Formats: sequence, C-alpha cells, structure tokens
Amino acid sequence: MSVPTNRNTFSSLAARRRGVLSLAVHRVWAWVRETGAVTAQHPGRLRFRRIGPGTRLAFPQGTVFGEPWIELGNHCVIGEQVTLTAGLMPDLDLGRETVLTLGDGVVLGRGSHVIADTTVTIGSDTYCGPYVYITSTNHSYDDPHQPVGRQWPRMEPVVIGPGCWIGTGAVILPGARLGRNVVVAAGAVVRGEVPDHAVVAGAPARVVRSWTSDRGWQPPLRTPAPVPIPEGVTPEQLLLLAELEPDAPEAGRSER
Repeated sequence: MSVPTNRNTFSSLAARRRGVLSLAVHRVWAWVRETGAVTAQHPGRLRFRRIGPGTRLAFPQGTVFGEPWIELGNHCVIGEQVTLTAGLMPDLDLGRETVLTLGDGVVLGRGSHVIADTTVTIGSDTYCGPYVYITSTNHSYDDPHQPVGRQWPRMEPVVIGPGCWIGTGAVILPGARLGRNVVVAAGAVVRGEVPDHAVVAGAPARVVRSWTSDRGWQPPLRTPAPVPIPEGVTPEQLLLLAELEPDAPEAGRSER
C-alpha cells in the first residue's frame, strides 16, 4: 500500500528552512559589516595619520594605502568599496606633510575613488554621491612612440571647498579648484577653477548657474526654495503630517 505524498507539506518545510537560513545569513552579514567597519576606536589594520571621532569607513573597504599621509576629519561617512590612496603605490615615503585631507563631515558615496599622488583637500561638509572619482594624477601622452601607460604622469593638487555637492559618477581632474558650496552635476568632468556658489555640468564641465549677493541665482531657479521646518516641530509631528491625505482639507470644506 503506497503512502500518498503531501507536496504542500514538503514545500512548507523547504520554505521555512530557507527563511531560517536567510535570516541567519543576514544576521551574520550585519555582524560582519559592523565588525569590519573602521573607526577611531577600531582602526583594524589601517593606521591613518588622523581619523576623527565619529568617522566611519563602511565594510568592505576599497583599496586603501598610504594611510600615514591621510587625515580624516570628524564625523565623516565613507561608504562601502571606497578607495583612498596617498602616493603612486604602497610603501612609499611621502615626507612629513599630509597628502590627502578630508574635512569634518565629508561624505564619500559607495564605490568612490580619491587618488592623491600629490595633495588633495576636500573641505568640510562636502557630500559626494556614489562612484565619484577625484584624482590629482593624469596620464601624459607627449611621446607618440611610447605607450601612454608607460609615460610619466602629470600631477597637480586638487582643492574642493567646503559645502560642495558632487553628483554620482562625477570626475574631478588634477588641478581642479572648487570654491565654496559648488554643485557638480552627475557625470560631469571638472578641471580648472570653479567659483563659489556655482553649478557646473557637462564634459568638460562649464558653469550653468551661479549665485551672487546682488543678483541671486542666474539663471533663476525653476523650482521654489524648500520651506524650512519650523522650530520646535518634533519628528513624531512630521510623521503625522506625512500621513495626512492631500485632499483632506477640501473634503472638510465640502461638508460645510
């Protein structure tokens, strides 16, 4: 006599087993990410010249070398797979001065690269989206008879002012000097000097909007400025406000 097979029972057991394994994997990965993060209290193998309090390099880190010549300010957020390098290659003596400096509150998005073969300075509260590339080195191609990769590169310092926003996939080339509160559009390729309070876009990047105290934004902004949150409003009140339906006031008026 054959015993009928209940496929639903086996499917339920398999689904439950998969759910348990999935939960275990996520918990282990969360533990690995937390344990592998680099902070001032837990630098791991990395020995930066300075890493400020509140600064965190997410795990897994990208390529990091030359850290004795790298200074990270306070409360910086370094995303996963971010490359930070000082010098052309590891184990070089770069002298007494800092080569790569991040100010306080700098954010580097996932997969970004900061390559500092000569000095690179990123001002405080500058935010970079994912996959931003900042470099002080460029390939040279002066000799048409030699492979480009074998010719000695050119190096120029890079300075990014405080309060900038650098969009996803932007490239900051050697010699670039960005002023205060500069906006770099996604995918832009920036070289040369950019004044304070400018918006640049394109490859090569050019100024597409700028601000001055006497004229404001030129060309004028196409969207209204965001309304600031009034003082004293709590997060709970904001959540309640977000749950209100947009047509609630109109419905109330129609009932009157």
